[in-house]
Amino acid sequence: MAQYGLNRSFYFAIWTRGCIFALIFMAEKDKVYIFDTTMRDGEQSPGASMSVEEKIQISRVFDEMGIDIIEAGFPISSPGDFEAVSAISKSVKNSIPCGLARATKKDIDACHESLKFAKRFRIHTFISTSPVHMKHKLNMTDEQVLGAIKESVTYAKKFTDDVEWSCEDGTRTNLEFMYKTIELAIKCGATTINIPDTVGYSIPEEFAKTITSIKNNVPNIDKAILSAHCHNDLGLAVANALSGLSAGVRQIECTINGIGERAGNAALEEIVMAIKTRDDLLPYETGIKTELISKASKIVSNATGFPVQFNKAIVGKNAFAHESGIHQDGMLKNRETYEIMTPESVGVKKTSLVMGKHSGRHAFKDKLSDLGYSDLTDDVVQAAFGKFKVLADKKKHVYDEDIIALVDDSLIIDNKINAINLKSLKVFAGTGEPQKAEMTLDVFGEIKKTSQTGDGPVDATFKCIKALYPHDMKLLLYQVHAVTEGTDAQATVSVKIEENDRSTVGQSADTDTLVASANAYLNALNKMLIKREKKAMNESIKHQKVKGI
Repeated sequence: MAQYGLNRSFYFAIWTRGCIFALIFMAEKDKVYIFDTTMRDGEQSPGASMSVEEKIQISRVFDEMGIDIIEAGFPISSPGDFEAVSAISKSVKNSIPCGLARATKKDIDACHESLKFAKRFRIHTFISTSPVHMKHKLNMTDEQVLGAIKESVTYAKKFTDDVEWSCEDGTRTNLEFMYKTIELAIKCGATTINIPDTVGYSIPEEFAKTITSIKNNVPNIDKAILSAHCHNDLGLAVANALSGLSAGVRQIECTINGIGERAGNAALEEIVMAIKTRDDLLPYETGIKTELISKASKIVSNATGFPVQFNKAIVGKNAFAHESGIHQDGMLKNRETYEIMTPESVGVKKTSLVMGKHSGRHAFKDKLSDLGYSDLTDDVVQAAFGKFKVLADKKKHVYDEDIIALVDDSLIIDNKINAINLKSLKVFAGTGEPQKAEMTLDVFGEIKKTSQTGDGPVDATFKCIKALYPHDMKLLLYQVHAVTEGTDAQATVSVKIEENDRSTVGQSADTDTLVASANAYLNALNKMLIKREKKAMNESIKHQKVKGI
């Protein structure tokens, strides 16, 4: 029995160690390296230049995010780029800084000089391999290109063991020639082989076939990591990169917000979140702290001056915003109905239920609850919702302040006391002529019309009310407050009137200040009529008591 226990412990230890080794192997196998080129290829977007200080700030965020390789610039291209790469190589703690170099010793020397401060660094060298580039750009033969690859990669290897080689315009390169260039680059010391879709020409199925063909036809491909660098000229950069991943790519070159030459590069945030969200079909690990994605997006946008389009996946303003009533209702019941990832997972505080003309009653009521209106009657909610729908047709953005004003207005106005109601109002204002108002009122069920001039449009409007319902009430207060920003701001108007030491306050909100003014005055007037009625009723009761009735 003791022998059996010993054997069991021995075999269990062997099995456990084997599992650990297997897990380590699988983890390494499934690792996808994120190579960010925001500060190199991204900066090549016209107008996207970044200062040295801005690049340092961005690199710190990238370092914290867990980006594996940061292509900090093209050192030979300008003193600014050289300075930036040098500064970043000194500041990053976890990420590997990288510099780009053409297939020349001068370029590679500049890379080394700018990167030598880092404890580890990568030199990324490249040359074009497509027939159109070799003929018109390089004016070089196949043999000359192969010679340049041998010389440049071998030279870069003298400075670092981490050398990446790219076949520029790879997706338009003859495959047989590409096999030769890749095999040679690996033989000379390249440990990462990048296949660029430089002009965004490829489609996903084609790009995957290219990667598969390389794996099957380059004898020493197992000695290097395959990388994808896809451009977005056909809007397929992310799709191509992910198809390459499924075919064997283990490094993806991308940029924050998808910025880059022409239509841009594969967007880092889309790549990373696609892998995280669809781990059933993309069983890989990036190691990126996704909660910092939104922060990275904002800092790059601020540095470049390039605003992020509202409907941009992951980081756009509307990425986690819902306006449709159907969608809002689903979100309130279960957020998974219309969200495949949480906003918190990318650093956004919360989902936004945008109140607009497509919003439904359920979302409106939920918004009221958030604003502190949790005990409203159904009648008040319905009245406010009706006004909200009318307002939403007029305004692009309905703010919380708008909704508060609408609810307050609905709470103030009791349909039972609306003896006088505004039916229509037209105001004529400007220079040269007296201001004039044309008004139609429903006065105790009778439709009345008038036109009046006044000392300004508000005065003309209030004169119309007095003409249609004569009264001696004094105007004590007239106040206008814009509750929201912009030229389409909603105005809240407050009016205070007085009669026989009794005063009432009326309020109304509308995008048309004069309409709000008229309704606020009428609201105060209707309240005063109620006070009259109550007073008359009380006096009648007193009179009846005196008579003994």
